[in-house]
Amino acid sequence: MSDHDYVHDHRPYPAPTTPFVMHMAWHDLLFAHWRVPSTALRSLIPPALELDEFDGSAWIAVVPFRMSGVRPRFGPSVPGLSDFPELNVRTYVTAEGKPGVWFFSLDAANRLAVRAARRVFHLPYMDAEMVCLDAPSPLGRGVKYSSRRTHKGEPPAEFAATYGPTGEVFHAQPSSLEYFLTARYCLYAGDRHGNVYRSEIDHADWLLQPAAAEIERNTMTDPIGLASLGEPQHLLFVHKLDVVAWLLRPVPAV
Repeated sequence: MSDHDYVHDHRPYPAPTTPFVMHMAWHDLLFAHWRVPSTALRSLIPPALELDEFDGSAWIAVVPFRMSGVRPRFGPSVPGLSDFPELNVRTYVTAEGKPGVWFFSLDAANRLAVRAARRVFHLPYMDAEMVCLDAPSPLGRGVKYSSRRTHKGEPPAEFAATYGPTGEVFHAQPSSLEYFLTARYCLYAGDRHGNVYRSEIDHADWLLQPAAAEIERNTMTDPIGLASLGEPQHLLFVHKLDVVAWLLRPVPAV
């Protein structure tokens, strides 16, 4: 795959001109979103980052999915190491005019990936016991998903749900809530010294579908003080997306 395969006109700003370093695919992804007051999150975000709002509110998401083909640019996928479930808790931020994602946690059922991501990308990955199975949905195959955090020294958190698509594929339109929540082509991370970094990503335009979810347990936001969020206020499903990523670059302090 060449770098030219990842030059997309739909991006809000150009992709990096340097070579990407990692490739992966995301499968059967659920965006479960809740509107939250910005004051509930501002103190949890580094000062170098601006907390993004839509219609006067911040948004927080719990995002279960499955990874496959996780590998370095010129390396092969490794059975048992390159494919695994993942579950993240995220909100939306901006720095230097680049809207991106801030992760509060990323649970994964792969101990090696957890340790590599914590070390290389300064991301709060955590060990978890996870199950991701096929399940019926109104439009064919859905997902039955469960996760229980097991990472030593980290607060407990659980998630269990059955979810799937309920409508046809669409592209998010600029200025829509769906665009705000998904048109994010970088992630931000911080190290223990307070430094903030950006990692660019690139992929084709999201093939979004409206979704339904029956959530049995969700304590994923309890560790950041947002317990009892109730039913999600916005749901989206994505069947598959191929993604590439670049190395971290520092974000200037404010």
